[in-house]
Amino acid sequence: MKTYVQQIMLGTVTGSESQARETLRRIKAAGYDGLELNRFMLHPSSLMVRLMTRAAGMPTGNGGKLDWQSLLRESGLTVASLHADLGSLERETETVIEEAKSFGTDKIVITGMYRFDYSDEAEVRELAQRLDRAGETLKKQGVGLLYHNHNVELLPVKPGLRAYEVLLAETDPALVNFEFDSYWFTDGGADAKAWMKKLGRRMKLWHINDRGSRQTGPAMTPILKADSMELGTGNMDLDGLREIALESGVEAVVLESHKNWIDKDPVKSLELSAKWLNERC
Repeated sequence: MKTYVQQIMLGTVTGSESQARETLRRIKAAGYDGLELNRFMLHPSSLMVRLMTRAAGMPTGNGGKLDWQSLLRESGLTVASLHADLGSLERETETVIEEAKSFGTDKIVITGMYRFDYSDEAEVRELAQRLDRAGETLKKQGVGLLYHNHNVELLPVKPGLRAYEVLLAETDPALVNFEFDSYWFTDGGADAKAWMKKLGRRMKLWHINDRGSRQTGPAMTPILKADSMELGTGNMDLDGLREIALESGVEAVVLESHKNWIDKDPVKSLELSAKWLNERC
């Protein structure tokens, strides 16, 4: 599998052209094939988006002011996919498609359904229909549509039926596939391996992270908070997940962590995670 870094990790280390260039150099040197891009980090974002991402521990930085086309071309890194929100894709379909193609990718990933009720069965079924419609439009232009989960999709829409099950059952495999994030489903208390097996060949990309506890100061309590960790340093069965990903024909694995980086340094963190990836992918 090819290996990529999610652009969301780089908000604090792409404040200028020179800093971004050095960050990409280190990503390439660590052995990664490229980045997975976010539209809201390619363009100047609204104050609301900046506040929401900062509150979630994912500052966007000044990346929206940079020439990512030139930076990536100079670095030799490629692009796995382009993350976009569904509303923008529906309103600006041609613009989003052309942007993805301009970066050399044929995959657009829907993520971040804000102000959306995943416990409402009717809303989730309507979301599946919207995804199918978008996927049909993209397919005509040679672009695939993927859906990226967090943990909210584990909410039940009724007893015995979770939102993610609705999306999986009611979207057309010819139009909609998935970028599965095993960290978020593990965080939500689900069996990530079981869900990966359910997805099977519909899982085109795999978002990877590890989860565990890091003691950063004097121990005041026996209870530590679980958070993201560098690959191989947490408690997730990454090797088991990897086997399923390979069996499913996953095309690429994308590293994404938002905070809790070793020495509070996202580049040092992704370099450490690269050691696990380089041995296994």
